[in-house]
Amino acid sequence: MRRAGVLSAALSLAALSMIGFTAAQPSHALTAPVAMTADDLPTWQTNGVVWALAQAHGVVYAGGTFSTVRPPGAAAGTSEQSALNFQAFDAASGAPTSCKLSFTVGSGTATVRALAVSPDQSTLYAGGTFGSVNGTPVSNLVAIDIATCTVEPTFKVSVSSQVRGITVTADTVYFAGNFSTVAGQTRQHFAAVSTTGALKPFTANADKAGKAMVVSPDGTEVVLGGDFDTVNGASSHALAVVNATTGANVKTYPGFIPATSTVQSLAEDADGFYTGNEGTGGGVFDGRIAVNFSNLAQRWRDTCLGATQSVTVYHGVLYSASHAHDCSSMGQFPQLTDDRQHLLAESVDNPKPLLSWFPDTDDGPAGTEQIGPRALTVASSGGVDYMWVGGEFTRVASNGNRPQQGLVRFPSTPDTRPPSVPLNVTAARITGGVQVNFQASLDLDDSALTYRIYRDGAEIGTIGGDSKFWLRPTLTFKDLSTQPGTTYSYQVTAGDPAGNTSARSAAVSVTTPGTPTSSTVTLQSTADSYVNAAATSANYGSDQQIAVRGSSAYASYLRFDLPAAPSGMVLKSAQLAVRTSSDTLAGSTDTLNVMPVTGSWTETGVTWANRPTLGTTALGVITAPSALQTDYTSTLTPAPLSARLGGSYDLALTSTGTDSAWFWSRNAPTTTSRPQLTLTFGTP
Repeated sequence: MRRAGVLSAALSLAALSMIGFTAAQPSHALTAPVAMTADDLPTWQTNGVVWALAQAHGVVYAGGTFSTVRPPGAAAGTSEQSALNFQAFDAASGAPTSCKLSFTVGSGTATVRALAVSPDQSTLYAGGTFGSVNGTPVSNLVAIDIATCTVEPTFKVSVSSQVRGITVTADTVYFAGNFSTVAGQTRQHFAAVSTTGALKPFTANADKAGKAMVVSPDGTEVVLGGDFDTVNGASSHALAVVNATTGANVKTYPGFIPATSTVQSLAEDADGFYTGNEGTGGGVFDGRIAVNFSNLAQRWRDTCLGATQSVTVYHGVLYSASHAHDCSSMGQFPQLTDDRQHLLAESVDNPKPLLSWFPDTDDGPAGTEQIGPRALTVASSGGVDYMWVGGEFTRVASNGNRPQQGLVRFPSTPDTRPPSVPLNVTAARITGGVQVNFQASLDLDDSALTYRIYRDGAEIGTIGGDSKFWLRPTLTFKDLSTQPGTTYSYQVTAGDPAGNTSARSAAVSVTTPGTPTSSTVTLQSTADSYVNAAATSANYGSDQQIAVRGSSAYASYLRFDLPAAPSGMVLKSAQLAVRTSSDTLAGSTDTLNVMPVTGSWTETGVTWANRPTLGTTALGVITAPSALQTDYTSTLTPAPLSARLGGSYDLALTSTGTDSAWFWSRNAPTTTSRPQLTLTFGTP
């Protein structure tokens, strides 16, 4: 279900067009405080569920219930490599490293449910249900030397049942799970051992399973999460704080979390800790809670519905993995009837409003709980941070429902994907002009967008608007600079703060009343191609792109069929518009020349060897088309085109620079991305 609102604005414009408009340069910032893009990157996949993630030295460790990994884009069963419940990945490339460990068990199904790295990043601790690692006998908890990717032989701890959560300090390994004994001693669901595996006196016995633990910044307290009802005999459902040395109760929380809900995950920062909660049945609590370390009291509570499986803090933002389906109690999105929002972000200071970060996965295949994401971690490599997400999902819903199983990652690099194209554009006559209405676009990591309105191919104004996936308002722009008796064509683009711009919307037309004094027509190229000095006999007339560069040269040619001038009018102005492609190398810092073509050529026959001759005087220039997926225009000298009205006219794009530029051709997937020539006629 989606809701719509209305936002309107008006501008009174005196000018017919904006000449020589150049798009804004890309930015390295998203809408604060979000610092992670929603642009998913190619990542190797698993053939099962990823339950846990950890990271160290630019390597991400994934544990779960799976047996193989495969490349991004590969279908299940193809190009697979063995990976028995564990695999290490390069954080920056998303590819497996040489660190491979096999977690097995004598009977039943082995699984890795918890991973944590020591503060000095020398040791990886893994917990779950397993009896050996690479053939070395262990008992549900193991230490791995990160440098050699081998089992630490001195760390031997016998844990009676599954381990589900781990947190580590310089000298202590705390862990939670379903166990009742550790090293033969009673430890019900929570325990602590030294980094050599010796059992510590820490005793925080709970009546039901422990699932997560974090340590306070000063190291004196440990936060416990799970589905227990008592800790050390005291009522404290799902959450408690205990002494880090003894395990004695410091703060209990009777009635704080409903009896139908559990704590699945915990995260912390310098000021507090955060819970991720899951509920079943009526009156559940599925959201997140922020608690201050200073007084162990609640800072805020997020009451969205849809079980939260993992939380992590990054640059003042709490990121969560869940299958949220109703945040109406928070004044955010209503009950979703046909989908879920699996990844969310909110400020650590206030959960309202939800921040504009909405990448999404699917729930996962039949045979799983169909929760979606279950684990989060942030890893750094080469000056870039990467948010890794693991779970039981099989697709990235926010990227065309792209197949991707078990793992996906998002970078802190600049946002590169444009907003969606504005839809439902209409134009209607009003007193004194034309009113253009359109539905706001969607951008998954920016809610505040800028819309550019084009009339007959030329930009005439901008308007701002805020939108999210559940709130796509209708925006209004008033053009009060129209002429009588004239047919106008309107298009709209949406741009984000990083400079990414959508393709132009479908054009809509309206005719103003009265006797016309001007006329504008927008033409698409009827032929185009480029030539390549490095492949002198190659023809590129069927390509989706055209190219320009001076050194190791490319040159492009475009043909337009020009109409005759309307009766009593002459050509007043001409403007060429081309759109950079989505290719990562499409942008250029060089100035391009728009030249008249004097020789002959054909779209299917032109090559570098037989390229046509050009005129000596440029008709216009395109200045530094550096942003991807962005329209760039050049105002052309109209006289040469006037002489060819009623026939065809050929243009060439050339450059003397060394930086290539790539534009969509007339074969582009969408018509609004193709080259356009806009002619404006008026009375002499």
